[in-house]
Amino acid sequence: MLRAPRTSHPYWDYELRRLTAAVLLALLAAGAAAAEPGLTRVFIDCYACDLDYIRTEIPFVDQVRDPEQAQVHVLATTQPTGAGGTELTFAFIGREGWAGSSDTLRAVWAPADTDEERRAAVVRTLKLGLIRYVAGTPAAKDIAITYSGTGAADAAADPWRSWVFTESVNSAMSGQHARKSVSLNASLSASRVTAPAKINLNGWVNYGDEKFETDSGRIRSVTRDQGAYALWVKSLGEHWSAGARGTLNASTYNNMKLAVAAGPAVEYDFFPYSQSTRRQLRFLYGVNYNSYRYREETIYEKTYENLYDHSLTVSLEATEKWGSAYLSLQGSHYLHDIHKNNLQVTADLSLRLWEGLSLRLFATGSRVRDQLFLPRGGATEEEILLERSALATQYTYNSSVGLSYTFGSIHNNVVNPRFGA
Repeated sequence: MLRAPRTSHPYWDYELRRLTAAVLLALLAAGAAAAEPGLTRVFIDCYACDLDYIRTEIPFVDQVRDPEQAQVHVLATTQPTGAGGTELTFAFIGREGWAGSSDTLRAVWAPADTDEERRAAVVRTLKLGLIRYVAGTPAAKDIAITYSGTGAADAAADPWRSWVFTESVNSAMSGQHARKSVSLNASLSASRVTAPAKINLNGWVNYGDEKFETDSGRIRSVTRDQGAYALWVKSLGEHWSAGARGTLNASTYNNMKLAVAAGPAVEYDFFPYSQSTRRQLRFLYGVNYNSYRYREETIYEKTYENLYDHSLTVSLEATEKWGSAYLSLQGSHYLHDIHKNNLQVTADLSLRLWEGLSLRLFATGSRVRDQLFLPRGGATEEEILLERSALATQYTYNSSVGLSYTFGSIHNNVVNPRFGA
């Protein structure tokens, strides 16, 4: 008897059988577990994942921020591999109608993988693990190899109307015989991010107190900084957006009793905003009204002043197979005097030069001509040494270079946690 030659790979036969079994199991379970209408609610508990990229690549589930509201909790953990890479273990834990249903899948990041390759591996693994929980939902009809729906129509009802609130309080204390330090930081934020618009509101209070015992006596350094920030942005299509922003700030470091800044802004992205997880080239222009009340008289003999400024920021962000890049150029000046200006450049590059060889470059620098707040009396030696006050300068810079090379076996994905990593 003549038989057709076998053309498929055994690995793909196994994956096909495994995926088919998972789908059939989900269809059988659908009759026993009454699934709620709409998209499957999923909480992805993964600090190493690019959640924005996952949202764009897996639109057939509803990602929630609270595990108690999820039907599926995806718990991700990481461990180093013998080849110098990272093994990610994804535990898919069913809840509500899926209680008792679980699965575990793994993905491996090689040492030479770029950010693009790593997040693609995460998405690929998540899709395989989530298919059993999606098969009984309305989204299943749109899933073949890729998902053609948007998922927006089936979004779950949200009593918070997309508002998210975060409170944070942190304190620290350290000391020894000749030095004691206490710090307190508190913040409150509220945000609402939707496709038509977004709102960010933030407030903070920072306090630091240091005491030093020297041969000449005790030195005490106290710094205070508090403020608030508000941003509202309206979407105007795939390339344009407009909004307004404002800040309130009081700072001992910047000689500021109260600084108020507010004004409109407009932004254009050369690439569509829908591609923001892969690439962005944004041009942001804004105008601000500024009201300054100083703690001490400034070098320009001012205790208060009201000024206007404007700024332009050009930012390029890209994540590709070769690595990732971030470049930014920001310039601003006060309208009453163009010579009171500031120019800042930032570059952050992560490049894969060769298999196993990667390069990381970071550099930022600025030309400073707008320090209107400097106190007329200058800074004392104590303030300079303890960094309690901003100093007059015409420039700032910061840079770093890193090079890494990994070679040897690329097939050793064994995890051995003994004696730690």
